[in-house]
Amino acid sequence: MKQIFLLIPLLAGLSATPALADQALATSKNCMACHKLDTKFVGPAYKDVAAKYAGNKDAAAMLANKIMKGSSGVWGQVPMPPNTTVNEADAKKLAAWVLSIK
Repeated sequence: MKQIFLLIPLLAGLSATPALADQALATSKNCMACHKLDTKFVGPAYKDVAAKYAGNKDAAAMLANKIMKGSSGVWGQVPMPPNTTVNEADAKKLAAWVLSIK
């Protein structure tokens, strides 16, 4: 019975945490057309992006901005075009998910 009472605060904390985006969101927003989880494709592998920005406290906001507005010159000569199908909330979820990949 004690275990149940110990789990209640843990479960309450989990339900209050916003869900991170996953590969399904990345696929639905066409991110997976140019990126793969662990291999370079048109753009860098997500695990390489996560490694590059590990420990950078501003990385999530910076990546969310790049997802929405595009970027060039960071990973080579192929530019990342703006993704106009991604709103700010989804961009933040995607950035957090990418940074969580090991």
